[in-house]
Amino acid sequence: MTTETAAKKDIQKLQRAIVDGLEDVKAQDIQVFNTEHLSPLFERVMIASGTSNRQTKALAASVRDAVRDAGFAKPRMEGEDNGEWIIVDCGQAVVHIMQPNIRQYYHLEDLWGDKPVRLKFGADKPAVKAPAKTAAKTSAEAKPATLKRSSAAKKGVSEVFPSKAQEKKAAAKKAAAKTAAKTPAKKTVASKSAGAAKVATKAPAKKSSQPSGTKPAAKKTAVRKA
Repeated sequence: MTTETAAKKDIQKLQRAIVDGLEDVKAQDIQVFNTEHLSPLFERVMIASGTSNRQTKALAASVRDAVRDAGFAKPRMEGEDNGEWIIVDCGQAVVHIMQPNIRQYYHLEDLWGDKPVRLKFGADKPAVKAPAKTAAKTSAEAKPATLKRSSAAKKGVSEVFPSKAQEKKAAAKKAAAKTAAKTPAKKTVASKSAGAAKVATKAPAKKSSQPSGTKPAAKKTAVRKA
C-alpha cells in the first residue's frame, strides 16, 4: 500500500514537472491522459502543440530540463531534427509535442484519450528562498541608507525646532551685529563735530576788524627829511 502511494506521488510530481516545462515556453492546448489501463509501459500520455519547429524544439528542451531538475532521470527524445513531432520519453510519462497540422492529422486523443487527467494549469511555482548570506548582505547594504535618512530627518527637525543653545547663539550673533553697526556711526558723528569746531574757531580770524562799507585806510608813507 505504501509503495502504491509513493508511486502515485511520483507520477503526480512528474506530470507537474512536465506541465511546468511546457508552460514555460508557452505550449498550446496541453492535454494529459491516464493510460495505465492501456499500456504497461507508461502511465501518462501528454500532448501539446508548438506553432513552429523552433518552438517545438524549445518545448522539448524545456520539458527535459524540468524533469531532470525535479529529480528524475534524463528523458530520451526523438524527432528533434525535423521538429514537426517530437517525442519526449520520461519513463512513466510520454510527451508528444506536435505542430497543429500534424496533431490534427494523427489525432492521438482518439487513441489515448479515454481517461483525461485534470490538472491546474498556470499554477504558481514555489518561491525560491534566498540564501542566508545574501539576505544578511542585503540588510547590511540597506542599513547605511536608513541611517542616512534618519540623520537627514534629525537635521530637518533641528532646523525647524532649534534648541535653547542654538537660540542663545543666534541672539549673541544678533547683539554683536548691532554693536558693530552702531560703532561706526558714533565715530562719524564725532569726526563731524570736531570739523565743525575747527571751522568755528578759524572763522573769526579771517573776518576784518573794520566795519563793512568802509575803505581801508591808506598806508602812510614815511617822508624822509632832506
